[in-house]
Amino acid sequence: MYLPVHFSEARPAVLRAFVLDHPLGLLVTQNRAGGIDANSVPFVLDAEGDAPGVLRAHVARANPVWTSARDDVDALVVFQGPQGYVSPAWYPSKAAHGKVVPTWNYVMVQARGRFRAIDDRAWLREFVGRLTDRHEAARPDPWGIGDAPPDFVETMLGAIVGIELTLSSLVGKWKVSQNRSEADRAGVVDGLVREGGDPSLATEVRAPGGG
Repeated sequence: MYLPVHFSEARPAVLRAFVLDHPLGLLVTQNRAGGIDANSVPFVLDAEGDAPGVLRAHVARANPVWTSARDDVDALVVFQGPQGYVSPAWYPSKAAHGKVVPTWNYVMVQARGRFRAIDDRAWLREFVGRLTDRHEAARPDPWGIGDAPPDFVETMLGAIVGIELTLSSLVGKWKVSQNRSEADRAGVVDGLVREGGDPSLATEVRAPGGG
């Protein structure tokens, strides 16, 4: 992607936290017939140290991506965060010289890696358990796989296939007005808050990636 230096985010902790908070990724793969497929899939990122890590997920067995995706080239996963329109009327510099135009602010992380399908019921059981526990953890009465009848669970496991991408890169783009003056950035925050914009985007404009 086009990535000016002032919008680049490379801190591993920030990128991993973003994927944790925005797990639904758009998986883009090249298929063996020469086309491109795109599927929205909730992922788990496992990473340690400075390595990009490994993305894991599952798809429906009926989804042809697990048999059609090429494994000799990188697949792409796009994780999208807060985004929104920025009016030039929010910039104090508009009153000073008028040389301002609209733009669009957004936050995203892109991951690239080789695609691998995993048709293994034990792997799937462990992964689905992890995925469920992660997303149920904040609930007062978390649902667990053991709450469903064992034969039903077995049937459901037979209807899915695991996927895994060992990442070659994990790159972030925080386009949140870093190229504007401090006064203009404050104006963007004020405009987003005052006119009902995404409060998460306002937070990123204040401190990209958490500061």
